[in-house]
Amino acid sequence: MTDTSISFMRSLCGGRIEQDVLFPFPTLDPAQAEVLSAVVDSIDSLLESRDEDFRKWDVAGELPAEFIDELKEFGLFGLIIPEEHGGMAFGNMAYSRTLQQIARHDASVAVTIGAHSSIGMRGLKLFGTPEQKSKWYDRLASGEMIAAFCLTEPGAGSDAASVKTVAEDKGDHFLLNGSKLWITNGGLADFFTVFAKTGPQDTRGKLSALIVTKDMPGVSIGTHEDKMGLRASSTTSVFFEDVKVPKENLLGPLHGGFKVAMNILNSGRSGVGGGAVGGMKKLIALSAHHAMERKQFGKSIGEFGLIKQKIGHMVVDCYATEAAVTVIAALSDRGYEDYSVEAAIVKIFSSEALWRTADEALQTSGGTGYMRELPYERILRDCRINRIWEGTNDVLRLFIALTALNDIGQGLREMESSLKGIFDHPIKGFGVLYDYARKRASWATGYSSRSNSLSRAHVALRPQAELFEDTVRSLAAMADRVLRKHGKKIIEKQFALRRISDVMIDLFMLACVLSRVTAAIEKNGLDACKRELQIAQVFAGQVQRRSASNFRKIDENDDELIKALAENTYETGGYTWDIL
Repeated sequence: MTDTSISFMRSLCGGRIEQDVLFPFPTLDPAQAEVLSAVVDSIDSLLESRDEDFRKWDVAGELPAEFIDELKEFGLFGLIIPEEHGGMAFGNMAYSRTLQQIARHDASVAVTIGAHSSIGMRGLKLFGTPEQKSKWYDRLASGEMIAAFCLTEPGAGSDAASVKTVAEDKGDHFLLNGSKLWITNGGLADFFTVFAKTGPQDTRGKLSALIVTKDMPGVSIGTHEDKMGLRASSTTSVFFEDVKVPKENLLGPLHGGFKVAMNILNSGRSGVGGGAVGGMKKLIALSAHHAMERKQFGKSIGEFGLIKQKIGHMVVDCYATEAAVTVIAALSDRGYEDYSVEAAIVKIFSSEALWRTADEALQTSGGTGYMRELPYERILRDCRINRIWEGTNDVLRLFIALTALNDIGQGLREMESSLKGIFDHPIKGFGVLYDYARKRASWATGYSSRSNSLSRAHVALRPQAELFEDTVRSLAAMADRVLRKHGKKIIEKQFALRRISDVMIDLFMLACVLSRVTAAIEKNGLDACKRELQIAQVFAGQVQRRSASNFRKIDENDDELIKALAENTYETGGYTWDIL
């Protein structure tokens, strides 16, 4: 029986490779795959002839109302809602693949649909009561109501606990006052998942989630934001002035809003990843076509090594991202209780891989890619936000590392407490001391009696699996070294935390790649999977080089010099050197 309490990454820092979490590589149920295939074909029929429209709508900064109506008629706002309420009942794997297909055509369209299902109404799906679902599911599925997620405020972004919006308990209702900033679908939405402070006003935290509808007196919408990218999607401020929210609109437990928000974001991140994969696949196709059509020096530019290098790396990034997005969606579908670290990893890697791909695709297209009549510059602008929203990549890196170090630190504290008084009973104490030494070695070296191998990877991938195992041991030693070096001050050592996080990101991504390639080989045979084996080899080599650099810089780095230069810049107000 599957143990859904296991986190692959939280186990990894303790040297335990819980490979059953990732192997075998997840696949869709045949019946749902058939439905999904039809949906994908329908999306292409709806969107593939709209390239010129997407360009015009980007310039205008708006999706026309009649086009939004088409999306509603196609059922694209009911992807994750149960069939009995008019939805398609997609799990996260099918949902992510659907957003991937939409994103291959236009990011603003994908974001409009994704903000509705990934975060806007996701709280209702995860925490809603039967009465709440019965009341709103039908209208959300049809698109009669479009949903938005309202957490960010002018003074509260990554620090959600500093929310200033207040929901005051008035007996039979909450009185809601405050404002929210940069709300995707803000100008389209009738259904808002709003996070407000419900505890004492002079304390941080104590958030609750509330369902607020646009027709409630006191709800107002700001003007459309003039954005760098995703210009055709709606982004506005939302204001709440003495809004009476019925008590039955409380979503999840009172004061449990932080947990609700984090669960929504974790559950919805496969949508962000799916959109990234769709964008990457489109860019790869555009780049390959241009590389073969564009002639310079008497031959196509695709024949030149540096162009092949760009496109080859795009392919590796896309394959790895798709593997990890599929895994994280499957973890949600299978009911795993804690995949927050894995979800953060997928968000970071997918957003950064898409950015690299967009940048290199534009570079491959040369000067033509810089012109607005081609989609490269729009895709580049559109994808930049992915590294910022739904948790900035910088903050998520700290979360990944600190979660792992907290687990290890707790384990070490428990071991050390068992040593107290052991010499009062030398015979018993010897056994305790031996057990402590054995466990301490496990934390420091990554070896554990429970699991220390990736044996389920195909034999053809054994060199890459051994690299994974070696890197896990080095990660555990790295974490142990950092904890002993910095102790409680580790929370202030953000350079060290980033290095730990980056190694963890690489390890999870590599494990997903090995799982995916293993499944392909087992299904199709080694000869048919030559290119996928090459992808695994290239990606493992990248992981090896990046990890070696991060391990080395734990003790040998220029961190303090870099910080000193930044501090000097703060003091002087800018760059102070000049040749004049």
